[in-house]
Amino acid sequence: MPVGTGLLPDRYTGARPIGRGGMGEIYRVTDTVLGRAVAVKVLAERYAQDDAVRERFTREALAAARLSGNPSIVTIFDVGEWRDRPFIVMEYLSGGSLEEKLREGRPPTRQALDWLEQAAAALDAAHREGVVHRDVKPANLLLDRRGDIHVADFGIASAAGLDSLTQTGTVLGTAAYLSPEQAQGKRATPASDLYALGVVAFELLTGRRPFAGDSMAAEAAAHVTGDVPSVAEIDPSLPPQLDEVFARALAKDPNARYGSCAEFVAALRAAFDEGAGSTRILAAPVTSPTRVLAPRRRPARLLLVAAVLLLAAGVGALASTLLGGSGGRHAASSPSTHAATTQPTQTTTAAAALTPDQLNAQGYQLMQRGDYRGALPLLQQAVQGLQGQTGDVNAGYANYNLGVTLMALGQCQAAIPYLDTAKQLEPDRHEVDQALHQAQHCGDQQGKGKGGGD
Repeated sequence: MPVGTGLLPDRYTGARPIGRGGMGEIYRVTDTVLGRAVAVKVLAERYAQDDAVRERFTREALAAARLSGNPSIVTIFDVGEWRDRPFIVMEYLSGGSLEEKLREGRPPTRQALDWLEQAAAALDAAHREGVVHRDVKPANLLLDRRGDIHVADFGIASAAGLDSLTQTGTVLGTAAYLSPEQAQGKRATPASDLYALGVVAFELLTGRRPFAGDSMAAEAAAHVTGDVPSVAEIDPSLPPQLDEVFARALAKDPNARYGSCAEFVAALRAAFDEGAGSTRILAAPVTSPTRVLAPRRRPARLLLVAAVLLLAAGVGALASTLLGGSGGRHAASSPSTHAATTQPTQTTTAAAALTPDQLNAQGYQLMQRGDYRGALPLLQQAVQGLQGQTGDVNAGYANYNLGVTLMALGQCQAAIPYLDTAKQLEPDRHEVDQALHQAQHCGDQQGKGKGGGD
């Protein structure tokens, strides 16, 4: 039945379906008394005849209404019942959800951390009021017109003192973000919400869920028994320090997790800060020397570095950066100049205040001196800051510089995604094609080397 024909009081008109929650349908309507758009959640008709479910629905609304003063929690305007159908009137947010954002691709790291911080503050506030969300997932993290997060749909929340409405042995929540204890039918706690936020964080930062499976049942089982995958193996540009953070946030034992959602997000930020100042260097392969191709001469302001990779037989990897030159391409004559064994330059915390273009410039200068270890964290930050800026030529240069640096440090497989990105941003640059070819060749050699030892 359309909302305007009797499902809600007459003050709510112009209904348009916008979603479906765990216990009912959600509509966008106009509140004609206050003259504003609102969202209305109506208990599904199949549940309306069940007195216990109707009671839970109403109690859920009252529990959520206690949290309405928090700026990161969706505000509840009204709770009522009309013609035997309970309803909740909430603020309408026009920015969509994180679920929709994830369909568009992985967000920039800085944006993801800001969203997580806002969600964490909201969940911690709810926990202080004795309310557990129980269904934290991207679809329930809504965005306003400014792009700020509001946690929505405490639709299966468990309020302190109202636990008789939640029976142990009943699984409530979405399988993809379900804590191990919920998957086993145990009662949810604030630690369960923290676990779910950890899954959301993993997805925002890596582009995939940690326990993604072929079915809901398989994914729920993996939450109970599966090992947390390494983020660095999924995306080598992410700091390996994140693995320890996610191992704790996604611990099987709720008591082993962080004490609050805010503490978890602070640990994520600390991991990125630490990763920017230290870099894991992989062992370099031993292969025959590879011809190095220098780029065409470009103005210095474009911050472009020449491609890379001289591997000396029997002694590991030596990289040489060929800058300047006659403007054409030529082979390097010696691997000894500007070797990657140069002592790395100390990276200071002042880098945090630099723009991505300035970070790229400083990284380029270190590359000119052969200090690839010092250049790496600067270029990683530059690429993160420019992520998603399609059409920005500086993003192409930063990705190219980072790919070349990773090759120089023997991390050929890790270099390929950045060189691929550079190729997409600068499809006409032959140097990018050649560097990508070299990275793929040297990556194949690394793969053979790993598989051929004893």
